[in-house]
Amino acid sequence: MGSFTRDQWLTIITFVVVNFCNAMCVSMQAPFYPREAVKKGLAVWNFGLVFGAFEITVFFVSPIIGANLNRIGVKKTLNLGIGAVGIILIGYGCLGFIQDGKTFLGASFVMRIFEACGNSMFLTGSFSAIAREFPDKVASMFAMIELFFGVGEIVGPVVGGALYEVGGFTLPFAVMGSILFLSSIFIYFVLPDTPRPVVEIDENAVKPSMKNALSKPAICIALFKVASAASSLGFLQTTLEPHLHDIKPPLSSFQVGALFMVVGGTYGLSLPLWGYLCDSKLTKNSPKFVEVIGAIFITAGFLVLGPFKYMPFKKTLASVIVGMTIHGFGLGASVVGGFSDAHRSAIKAGFPDTIDTYGLVSGLWTSVFAFGAFVGPTFGGILYDAVTFRWAIFLVITAELMSLVMLIGYLCYELCGTPKPDYQRMDSSRDEVSDLPASTYGSTNGTANGNVPVTEPRIRKFSESVGRSYVASAVARSMSVSRPTGFMSAGLGVGSQDRRRGEVDPLIA
Repeated sequence: MGSFTRDQWLTIITFVVVNFCNAMCVSMQAPFYPREAVKKGLAVWNFGLVFGAFEITVFFVSPIIGANLNRIGVKKTLNLGIGAVGIILIGYGCLGFIQDGKTFLGASFVMRIFEACGNSMFLTGSFSAIAREFPDKVASMFAMIELFFGVGEIVGPVVGGALYEVGGFTLPFAVMGSILFLSSIFIYFVLPDTPRPVVEIDENAVKPSMKNALSKPAICIALFKVASAASSLGFLQTTLEPHLHDIKPPLSSFQVGALFMVVGGTYGLSLPLWGYLCDSKLTKNSPKFVEVIGAIFITAGFLVLGPFKYMPFKKTLASVIVGMTIHGFGLGASVVGGFSDAHRSAIKAGFPDTIDTYGLVSGLWTSVFAFGAFVGPTFGGILYDAVTFRWAIFLVITAELMSLVMLIGYLCYELCGTPKPDYQRMDSSRDEVSDLPASTYGSTNGTANGNVPVTEPRIRKFSESVGRSYVASAVARSMSVSRPTGFMSAGLGVGSQDRRRGEVDPLIA
């Protein structure tokens, strides 16, 4: 880090502060929004759909924002996104004055959709800026920012609950919304305007478009791994609490919440390690090896959580903690590895090394994470009711095994296939680099063929100069708002299962 420039340090400080504040706003609603909705006559599934609308909106909007990021501008996208979220949160506080349940629900839907659009702009812009500013350390930088996002998510519910006790439903939204709006002003004055590098247009380069990106197997495999990891976390948000109801002695809602902190803690602590491994030169494709580790860990974690029928132990609190810990490590590897792999694969596939590519791939990453965050809780709850937790876990296990097979197959193809020439990443201050030998066919050296014209070294274009250690950036769901906070906050699966058992919903009691 000592080699970072002043602008890079300002970029790091900006994203650390804003992501921390954003995470607090994302998670603060958990203690009181469901309770307020029930007071107005709404069922759990009603406000669960409000949070689900957030994920679906992010899924559709993020690729569009990513494809037009260069046209809008990174800094403007960040400002508009986080500023819009702050204003909408302030408007959320006004919902407390609405007494009619249907009106409250409809207004919540509208604001949640606009909030999702703002967060999509912020996330896609921040991921792209990280990829542009730290092309050789992007995985490590993303891991550090995700760590602060995770801390914000832990602090958010505490701050939100305290503000709710002091000033009711309106105060938490007013305070946190104002903080986010001030964060947009902070971005405007602190985040440096990075000049766009002069890039030669390569007619042979792949045009950055969603169609071209999704036609590349390496990119699709990375995106599928991200979606499966997001669905695994969403699955637990819906099904873990009812899965624990028969543990003796019974767990309180605080203890159940502490189990989710096990996932968040191991996820956050492991991020620097996975970022370092992705940026390392240990292998030719370090991010995909990290994703393989992530798939193995998530699969193992769910087999322990079940536990799988043929495991030599029964469900206990200790086994659940072990399973959640293993899952947290696997989640970190999958999120960081998938984010890094998607960008790196795009560059290797011939996409230009420009903000257009960064924005496109970042938008796709955010989109598939949101899709996984929606699929996991939705189908997890259905399967839990149909076949119980022990067998419902195979929704996640099957997805992870599929990603594992694809990853290993691709790595074998890459290792056993025709080796491609290595490229050296050029210095960002230069537009050209001569890296091919001067001698050509028919010549031996400059001295022996003094009268024989020797061809000048081939000048490689900027977009062709891809470094061996290039790793592009990836979470934060929710992790960032593109992650499954919605269903977690709504407590889906908790209220419905508790009522079936004749218990009182701990969120709204």
